[in-house]
Amino acid sequence: MRIPKRTVPRLLSAAAVGALAVGLLAGCGQDDDPAATPVDTSASVSAPQDTAEESAEQDVTEFSYTGEDGRTALELLLEADPEAEVTGEGEMAYVTGIQGRTAVEGEEFWSLSVDGEMAQVGAGSLETEDGQEITWTLEEITE
Repeated sequence: MRIPKRTVPRLLSAAAVGALAVGLLAGCGQDDDPAATPVDTSASVSAPQDTAEESAEQDVTEFSYTGEDGRTALELLLEADPEAEVTGEGEMAYVTGIQGRTAVEGEEFWSLSVDGEMAQVGAGSLETEDGQEITWTLEEITE
């Protein structure tokens, strides 16, 4: 029996693919007893650390700290979270992000309360007292 010339490369390719498949299947076989199967611990796959941190930061919707005599809520916030995002300064400061969580413009904002009551002035104007609970809460803007 004579095999056409162009069929030979196809047969060789098919044989190579078949041999590769058999090798892969043989290598993938596992013993039913997991304790009998050696585990290679030299390599592992894990998410980068800052991905987990960013994820955690995005979940922040409330942030609290204790007031101190003679210090503003803004001063204490920037001390507790040096990376807090603020536009403007002093009495005109507006907090837009806390603990890496930036409020979505037009949809949410960071509200300030003291001992559970909404603040009547901005963070740069609010003089705190020892022991007060200063809380920032991410709120949705409702119409």
